[in-house]
Amino acid sequence: MPLTRDTAHAPLRHAVEDELRALFGAGRLDLPLPGGGATPQRWDALAALGRVDLALARLAEGHADAVAILAEAGRTPDPAALYGVWAARPGDVGADLGAGLLLDGTVRFCSGAHAVDRALVVAGDPAGRRLVDVAVRREGVRPDPTSWRSAAMAAADTLDVRFDAVAVGREDLVGRPGWYVDRPGFAIGGGGVAAVWWGGAAGLLDRAVTHLPASPDAHQLAHLGELDALLDATGAQLSRAAAGVDADPAADHALRVARVRCAVERVVREVLDRVPRMLGPGPLSTDADLARTLADLGMYVRQHHGERDHAGLGAARLAAAGRGDAS
Repeated sequence: MPLTRDTAHAPLRHAVEDELRALFGAGRLDLPLPGGGATPQRWDALAALGRVDLALARLAEGHADAVAILAEAGRTPDPAALYGVWAARPGDVGADLGAGLLLDGTVRFCSGAHAVDRALVVAGDPAGRRLVDVAVRREGVRPDPTSWRSAAMAAADTLDVRFDAVAVGREDLVGRPGWYVDRPGFAIGGGGVAAVWWGGAAGLLDRAVTHLPASPDAHQLAHLGELDALLDATGAQLSRAAAGVDADPAADHALRVARVRCAVERVVREVLDRVPRMLGPGPLSTDADLARTLADLGMYVRQHHGERDHAGLGAARLAAAGRGDAS
């Protein structure tokens, strides 16, 4: 019988879930809140997780982001629950809050679909999009195991999740309509994701170095040297951005974070391009962890929207220079 996506990747997914639970139980997901004076340490911790395993880091970042969002709303998370943030609405496809506060519809790209206990779900509402804190291990919440068909990031269990008339209470609504994207922490959270990307790129280079011969040729050394310099520079940029967040947490950090996300995305693309050229096909065909990291990083960094985000940064830069609306 041919393997389905679920059975083919289940052992790795379960291993990542077990490690996530172990980190949670040991308190290692209790990261400093962003803007509280230790944002560099928060982003360093996320980068360190990305350097080890990107699927694990994706789920850890989601939990840490949910805790930060709830804190920003003046709420206390359930201390026994692992959280996710299920906020994607591509093409406005998502769940909606109907009459009687029933959550209904399909939410795409729900990481940790089987792993988390609760999720912060962005739902449509007549008054605007609302953020809802939902227990997801319950009847009426159904992950679709056929909805992710790539081996890349398969261990993060990012699936479409169907909500069938799931009842929520008024107390489960987080913030006013539109608050999720309007709050200062929305942009700051994007910096934490960039830290995970950076860690994944650094981890990929770490793995690549172990495959270099005792006497690398000049081309291999050139790739290694350039990538090392680029990672060091963007690591410093992340640290500077995190310090800037702590200096004025309530400020608008959209431009600061957009710059660092664009810079990290660029160095990730360099690592993805150069590591295979530096090593050749041998290590890529025999080192499963190396190949998986290469695939995972390429998929994960596509949370950045490429030229659209670059264009947005360019427009913001012109606006900051007093050039008005650049669109």
